Amino acid sequence: MLLLERALAESARVSVWVYSRPDFAQMPSPLRRNWIRELFPARLFPGLELLPDAPHPPLNDEPDAVHRTYVRRVLDGWGVRPDAVYTSEGYGDALAAELGAAHVCVDRARETVPISGTQLRADVHAYRQFLNPAIYAHFVERIVMLGAESTGKSTLTRALAESCGTNYAREYGRDVYEREDGKLSPEHFLEIALGHRALEDEAARTPGVNRWVFCDTHAATTLMWSYLLTGTALPELHALADACRTRYAHTFLCSDDLAHEQDGWRANTAVRTVQQGFIRQELGTRGIPFLEVQGDVAARVTQVRAALKV
Repeated sequence: MLLLERALAESARVSVWVYSRPDFAQMPSPLRRNWIRELFPARLFPGLELLPDAPHPPLNDEPDAVHRTYVRRVLDGWGVRPDAVYTSEGYGDALAAELGAAHVCVDRARETVPISGTQLRADVHAYRQFLNPAIYAHFVERIVMLGAESTGKSTLTRALAESCGTNYAREYGRDVYEREDGKLSPEHFLEIALGHRALEDEAARTPGVNRWVFCDTHAATTLMWSYLLTGTALPELHALADACRTRYAHTFLCSDDLAHEQDGWRANTAVRTVQQGFIRQELGTRGIPFLEVQGDVAARVTQVRAALKV
């Protein structure tokens, strides 16, 4: 970002070309280009040009001379002839000379921003303060707590966030259920699922997030409730429920070994047992691995932390 900000401040047009071979599995070049689009939107930075992928880039460990020749050949083919090359690297002088351009070296000693990309990629969580929240959110894993009514999901979700020093996403369904006085339609359940995903995404971008966001339920459980309370569910909710297979890094099922607590909105213990059975069936049908946690809140926190290796 420092490099781009300096170039944009001093140039009429800045061309950015993103490539790596092998590419980064977690963040391939199209994703990295989109990060630049988000951080430097076109309406504010009309002089920023994002170049496309080019075929057959050399391997990252090829000699610098191979990369310089490749860059010159591709840029010539695109008609991109820079007046200046901005880098923070030792290869900058030679690359600029290859392109017939001046070299502008920005923060080579890493004094203004005291970290390198190599260091950052080695442990993005330890160095998250150097990443824009929108970028760090990509590396934050979602951990979901499931269970029937009165199985301690909400309490455990909050306790885990406090224990691990991070953020959590509350159960959005309770907001809608109380707002509508319990009179819900299939459209309401879709609203619940979308709202909950938005809360998760917000938590992943909110200051204080660290490695994980702990989530109180998810769209597959919302799908179950839509059928239980309305007898049907919208196709869009089915799609959100399907996405739960890959959206969450870990799934924990809260046991129903806690005493049932009636808060004025819940059913009875027998209904809770049926709900728990449906959730188990849902997980099994979708092939989602899970760990059941039992005991009081402290015991459950310990079990989750052990599973997460913290």
